[in-house]
Amino acid sequence: MDSNEAAVELEQLTKDFSIGLQGLRLRAVDSLNLRIGRGQVYGLLGPNGSGKSTTIKLILGLLEPTAGHCRVFGVPCGQVEARRLIGYLPESPYFYSYLSGRELVRFYGRMAGLEGARLNARVEEVMAWTGLADAVDRRVETYSKGMLQRIGLAQVLVHEPELVILDEPTAGLDPAGVEAVNTLILNLRDEGKTVLITTHLTDQIQEVCDRIALLERGRLIVECAVSDLPVNSSRYLLDISRRSPGWSV
Repeated sequence: MDSNEAAVELEQLTKDFSIGLQGLRLRAVDSLNLRIGRGQVYGLLGPNGSGKSTTIKLILGLLEPTAGHCRVFGVPCGQVEARRLIGYLPESPYFYSYLSGRELVRFYGRMAGLEGARLNARVEEVMAWTGLADAVDRRVETYSKGMLQRIGLAQVLVHEPELVILDEPTAGLDPAGVEAVNTLILNLRDEGKTVLITTHLTDQIQEVCDRIALLERGRLIVECAVSDLPVNSSRYLLDISRRSPGWSV
């Protein structure tokens, strides 16, 4: 892949939802233009209802856009080739708790098309990379919250995706867990992966992100390098949250 190629390109991306029985439409994403460069950690910020989750689902190909275009490494989102390039960890993942860590990651690796010696090697690699080498044979039900996030990252990475999407990756973690996940995110960037994270937390953005986009009611409000953020960025996001409705997209 071309090093200058965008990992994600959104062009006038729009998504409407029908609500009620009277033909009303809710615009969740409104003519969104974004370009996420390869090898970046990119933060998608915004309060509930800002359109973050809908944007992620459009990138994943789980939703069809009402208008506009979405591409991953030049491939239209939703195509099988695009999906193979993506690893995704939702905010509240569900794992089969009766499986061991190794069994769980093997299961997801097989779903991604890996098999044989390559599958076995990748399972061991990602378990070690996420710091779970000593817990590979423990049942997932015995894992702490921080360990569950790391096993989530292991299953995301087993098929070697180029784009890693993490939805609120540190939600509910203690400070040590937050630090561990942030370190793994930075390691991914150092390995040349592109990481897109959604978060409410400007502190995390300052720690790991290269660039950010701030959404409000489906529209792009700010897109900039983290180094260009105003000193009062946390206050700005809080003010937007107070003005926004309580529903979540």
